[in-house]
Amino acid sequence: MSNVSESALAQRVRVVPPSGIRRFFEIAATMDDVISLGIGEPDFVTPKGIIDAAIESLRAGRTGYTANAGLAALRERIAAHLADLYAVQYSAKEVLITVGVSEALQLAMLALLEPGDEILIPEPCFVSYGPAAIFAGGKVVYVPTTAERDFEVTAEDIERYITPRTKMLFLSYPSNPTGAVMRRSMMEEIAELVIKNDLLVLSDEIYDQLTYGSAYREGHVCVASIEDLRERTVLLGGFSKAYAMTGWRIGWACAPEWVYGAIHKLHQYVVMSAPTMAQYAAVAALDSGAKDVERMRQAYDRRRRTIVDGLRAAGLATFEPEGAFYCFPDIRSTGLSSEDFAQGLLAEESVAVVPGDAFGPSGAGFVRCSYATSLNKIEAAIERITRFAGRRQRTAA
Repeated sequence: MSNVSESALAQRVRVVPPSGIRRFFEIAATMDDVISLGIGEPDFVTPKGIIDAAIESLRAGRTGYTANAGLAALRERIAAHLADLYAVQYSAKEVLITVGVSEALQLAMLALLEPGDEILIPEPCFVSYGPAAIFAGGKVVYVPTTAERDFEVTAEDIERYITPRTKMLFLSYPSNPTGAVMRRSMMEEIAELVIKNDLLVLSDEIYDQLTYGSAYREGHVCVASIEDLRERTVLLGGFSKAYAMTGWRIGWACAPEWVYGAIHKLHQYVVMSAPTMAQYAAVAALDSGAKDVERMRQAYDRRRRTIVDGLRAAGLATFEPEGAFYCFPDIRSTGLSSEDFAQGLLAEESVAVVPGDAFGPSGAGFVRCSYATSLNKIEAAIERITRFAGRRQRTAA
């Protein structure tokens, strides 16, 4: 019998736990009549014009690699898109097409973090951010946020965690899992702190086109649009969420020239190039997808109001999410932990949510509910959640 064991695995892999999101999703997949509010994936099919562009590329025989950096036409359109929306100026030579934002995230961290460098990550946050930094050799320092301040990190919050080893600040607004957004005034205060401490910024803005209410009226705050931050920032985005293109695996990184070459080099060795047909689909998305994005955004907004109002009526305090397609209700009135609430709700009422502390300690006492599913399913889920919460609230009282 072999003596090889898990001790042979790299420590950076062993210290990272499995995804808390996937665990509940896999359990729910084995059950009947489950309404899943657990997965952050649009229920919309990719718009027809985008699909047609991919099919046309295949029929035209465009089945080989593209340039390492991606199709020139796509990089040019992304640069123009950012200029139109946020007045951020990038050349096509500063845009890299990646296999989803996940690859872009890992490339940026590998390019910029040395072993022992500290990266500040506000939490609750998406489950992959910390592990990506650990895989790159970085030391993760989580910065807590609170529901009382709408889970928006402040310059004051960040400053308390800066040390001589701090190299990078990670930001991700609109937020997964909370639906929080970042106001410009707050971002400008953070920019002053970043410059004062000579930090770099990595900003995941995959949900930039999915904002609601006052955040929609005021407009998304692109980090690279803040004066003096462009040359310190690697900006990440993609097509998965706003264009309902999760399975196409197309993301991008925009970076100033001084770091772009390093990210590009890593990309060459890791994947060669992103899927060709998906790149042609992404060109079509930027050329003609704006109306589809707005149609889906309005649908998410209707769902948002339904789920937030329903959770509040069920006695679960829920702050106003103004971005992405998640809400983050406080379930402490039931007397249950996040884990027990999620397990009980799944077992008794066949509704899948994700425990809030899967996204960091600040998520304890909360659960994440995705409203990227149909309005009918959301209404049915609210009825079930109301029954479950009511039983537990009576017991807790």
